Amino acid sequence: MSEYSLETLLFHNNHKYDPYTGAVGVPIYNASTFHQQDVDQFGKYDYSRSGNPTREALEEAIAVLEGGVRGFAFASGMAAISTAFLMLSQGDHVVITEDVYGGTYRVVTEVLSRYGIEHTFVDMTDLEAVEQAVQPNTKVFYVETPSNPLLKVTDIGAVSRIAKRHGALTFVDNTFLTPLSQKPLQLGADVVLHSATKFIAGHSDVTAGLAVAKDEVLAKRLGFLQNAFGAILSPQDSWLVLRGLKTLHVRLQQSVSGAMKIASFLQTHPRVKRVHYPGLAGHPGFLLQQQQAADAGAVLSFELENEEAMRQFLAHVQLPVFAVSLGAVESILSYPAKMSHAAMGAAEREKRGISASLLRLSVGLEKHEDLQADFQTALDRITTAQPDFV
Repeated sequence: MSEYSLETLLFHNNHKYDPYTGAVGVPIYNASTFHQQDVDQFGKYDYSRSGNPTREALEEAIAVLEGGVRGFAFASGMAAISTAFLMLSQGDHVVITEDVYGGTYRVVTEVLSRYGIEHTFVDMTDLEAVEQAVQPNTKVFYVETPSNPLLKVTDIGAVSRIAKRHGALTFVDNTFLTPLSQKPLQLGADVVLHSATKFIAGHSDVTAGLAVAKDEVLAKRLGFLQNAFGAILSPQDSWLVLRGLKTLHVRLQQSVSGAMKIASFLQTHPRVKRVHYPGLAGHPGFLLQQQQAADAGAVLSFELENEEAMRQFLAHVQLPVFAVSLGAVESILSYPAKMSHAAMGAAEREKRGISASLLRLSVGLEKHEDLQADFQTALDRITTAQPDFV
């Protein structure tokens, strides 16, 4: 079926229907163990931590979509990221984008560091700075693009080439764009990672993570670690993610379209100090985003005049849920300083430009005009003094 588009392969694939019953949908194999017919030769499945038919269907699907040799499904996005980092050893060094999800920041600074794995945060939009961050023991370049929460755009191909020159691997967190909008492995990355909790599952009803390896050597290493570490996705949750995949294309179309409209609106409103969205022509990464991705995604962030203005806006806005997470059918408004990036200290957030007035918006499937009208009303009800743009 490889001749079909990714949009069609989301549901017309090897798991279109159950070959045993004809059921349209992957069965949920809620089995922890599997009967073996012979003491010397086990079947394909023996214990669900090592392999489960429902999870395998999801793992095959994400491998096809990302163009890798093998996929892996984990209990959360951080389980996928942490397991990938387990390929490192004591004394290794990671070059990592400075504008990164707070959970990844926490693992690198508070967990890996305890085991003698070093790190250097760097602005990965500056390739010269990336080169300067390389050390003799650098083994991984960790990229998040567009980044969370400032939507910076990193040149995946250029960073991957730097990594290869130094004998290192490139990991890319592709959560914000999904394989329908960005294909890191085709651009030179070695491992692609997802919080499938977000756009891939898409309904705020499951926590999941995915990883895809570019070649068989990496696949064997990740497969060993997945089995050894054991943070696997359950059959029920695997089925929920598979269900979400079937509508990913149409959901993304609506959400990306809405994000562009809302970002353009916010950019012109006098109460909004700054908008971060790579779909806007004024964004520093606008041209690069067009070159390496199909669109700019459905996530943006924006800053108001100050924290008080931000609080007033939140008090009046009605449609988005105010919550942790993103990538769902409903629009989600988040406050990075106390949600996604709470693991960073105030000084680290300030250094990265994550201000006390910054809000992150994941645009959902609501009618865009309704969402814009809601934002207009909330912004107009802010009573703090107008910012001085002179």
